[in-house]
Amino acid sequence: MTLANARLVRADEVREGWLTIEDGRITHVGYGTAPAGGVDLGGRYLVPGFVDIHNHGGAGGSYPAGDAEQARRAADFHLRHGTTTGVASLVTGAPDDLARAVAVLAELCDDGVFAGIHLEGPYISPARCGAHDPAQLRHPDADELAALVAAGRGHVRMLTIAPELPGALEAIRRAVDAGVIAALGHSDADYARTRAGIEAGATVATHLFNALPPLHHREPGPVAALLEDERVTVELINDGVHVHPAMLRLACAAAGPDRVALVTDAMAAAGLGDGEYTLGSMAVRVTGGVARIVEGGAIAGSTLTMDEAFRRTVQEVGLGLPEAARAASLVPARVLGLDDRIGSIDAGKDADLVVLSPDLAVEGVMKRGTWVVPPA
Repeated sequence: MTLANARLVRADEVREGWLTIEDGRITHVGYGTAPAGGVDLGGRYLVPGFVDIHNHGGAGGSYPAGDAEQARRAADFHLRHGTTTGVASLVTGAPDDLARAVAVLAELCDDGVFAGIHLEGPYISPARCGAHDPAQLRHPDADELAALVAAGRGHVRMLTIAPELPGALEAIRRAVDAGVIAALGHSDADYARTRAGIEAGATVATHLFNALPPLHHREPGPVAALLEDERVTVELINDGVHVHPAMLRLACAAAGPDRVALVTDAMAAAGLGDGEYTLGSMAVRVTGGVARIVEGGAIAGSTLTMDEAFRRTVQEVGLGLPEAARAASLVPARVLGLDDRIGSIDAGKDADLVVLSPDLAVEGVMKRGTWVVPPA
């Protein structure tokens, strides 16, 4: 297959060109006039498929529910919005419930529906728990963590943890030794303790700014520690609710283009209207597209999709198309260790691609060389 007459959004440029695909992979990328035949994209943008490393569900389906049908429905919804690679995120829950959900999602990872599982909790701060059930929060437990990793059969890819908790630094080391990415978040740690978490092996900041103490000129806290360390990739939720565009620009400038990963933190209400939902064991009300816990009003994930996050990053934050594509695709792919296969438009990589209109609306989605949403 040849895709011709496209504006290719690559890591450092946007250029008119074409590419060929064989057996689900990109075999050649060229500029100018394409070989005869193929699919004419009419000058639309072609970007690498989005990679979402923090997502709790959508289209009424919730990953924490531990239900395979719900999970498939949610994954398909996000795929049609351009997320060709996704991680299924859980929230704090009882040990047995978490183990059951991990086992269900591991089967879907085997089937290629997800690229891994993210445990957001239960080892997080009561002071910064956000939409997590405070009754289920607990200190890191080596046996429980080992059991969850075992239930995932190699598919548990990330653990969000608060580094100030007793035993947290050792838990970070254990997670990393087990092949799990350690992420710092939902934390009330100071600057020094956050630095200790990074030194223990943490390499991701879970939704930077959210569920963390704010920046302060005398008490820099975790945000400064996470932004300044070159080993840390920072997640950002760009839905117009979680973080002001000025703070997004600040984070992008501080971290640079190789350390920012756009995420949705979406929950079951993504793609649906206002109403009543759940996130784990917590009741959630969505009003005006904003999800909040019914009791207390904490923001409860988002109703965001990755195409909207990408579009906002260009149109409201002001990043160029190549920089936005890195944040939505290449950087999160690198976090997962999959950047040799996905995340950019390069020969040899999977043909995971998104066709965008001039105003950056999704008009086509391809996964491994097969159209999920054929371009009109």
